Amino acid sequence: MLAQFVESCLVDAQAKEIWKEQMMAVNYFFRHEVAEKVREEGWEEGREEGREEGRLEDRAEMTLRILEWRGVSVPRYVRERVEACSGLARLEVWAQRAVHAASAEDLCVDEPG
Repeated sequence: MLAQFVESCLVDAQAKEIWKEQMMAVNYFFRHEVAEKVREEGWEEGREEGREEGRLEDRAEMTLRILEWRGVSVPRYVRERVEACSGLARLEVWAQRAVHAASAEDLCVDEPG
């Protein structure tokens, strides 16, 4: 903000141009303990969310693969339901059921639509 303020106060066009060139090379990362801590926490939270999403995707994919390896046909609506599932515990149950299920629909027995 200070650099922008200085630039807005410069009247001479040549001085303004020199200032702009000088400021282009400056890296404006706000350096303060609190700001750095917030950024760090955000990055960690993002990494954790990424790991969680990866686990969900992997578990959903594995559940569907188990059925396919066993030769069990997987209708599109079952595939979409498994891929859209956001509960790791539910996907764990479905993966276990996939090992013995006679049909893909058996994954979701006793569960509401």
